[in-house]
Amino acid sequence: MDITSEETKVRCQDGTQIAAYLSRPVSGRHPGIIVIHEIFGLNDQIRGVARRYAEQGFVALAPHLFTRFGDFLTEKNIERAMSKMWTVPPDKRNDPATLQTLMATMSEEDRKLVNLLLVKRGEMEKDMVKDVLSCTDHLKGMSEVHGDRLGITGFCMGGGLAYQLSTMYPFGATVPFYGANPSPIEAVADITGPVFGIYAGEDQRIDSGIPVLVENMVKYRKAFEIKVYKGVQHAFFNERREVYNKPAADDAWERTISFFTKNLSTDQGRP
Repeated sequence: MDITSEETKVRCQDGTQIAAYLSRPVSGRHPGIIVIHEIFGLNDQIRGVARRYAEQGFVALAPHLFTRFGDFLTEKNIERAMSKMWTVPPDKRNDPATLQTLMATMSEEDRKLVNLLLVKRGEMEKDMVKDVLSCTDHLKGMSEVHGDRLGITGFCMGGGLAYQLSTMYPFGATVPFYGANPSPIEAVADITGPVFGIYAGEDQRIDSGIPVLVENMVKYRKAFEIKVYKGVQHAFFNERREVYNKPAADDAWERTISFFTKNLSTDQGRP
């Protein structure tokens, strides 16, 4: 399918304009999908994912959710600061004392990054959630988009945001990749569309939340599917990372496209 892609802007609820990448088929109206990036921001890997969705007949919008927080939040800077965090065992990364000890060894800019992305992540995510909701308005305003057929997906940090947003907006389908549970977990009661959760089998921190998520999905009678890929690591879908696992990534992609096609297409066929 012929597609066109461009860097664009999304006007948010408070008037701020954030950067975004838009990829879509060159003709016709199609379902829309919001693609939420990992902690590294909107980079070429996420742009590539957006183009792949467009090739499958979706209008894909990938916002750069760090836009409003400053130009220093570049992929290179985040990679440098977060590489130091990865020296800490996963079960200690949310420990305040451990974080403070590590941050004392960092440069001022790296401390600022870690403070924003980890220590004060909850405050940051409140703004990011609002900005993603603005992205739904942006897609609905496009003549190329069926505004009543919107989906959302995300990876790592973006997967957690996709889960959270599924409790706040009536998406027709949600596919979080190794994302943290909605908070509070009881918020799953407000999910309206089907959810397909994708997980890495060797991702202890994220996988520890699966039992309570499943319990609440069942409790509130939600349409929920799950796939855990045995033996693969967190971020296995990202072909730019050492943990990339092609067989698992290819299978996850096929399942994701099938899920979005089934739930966002009016005739249950291809959009």
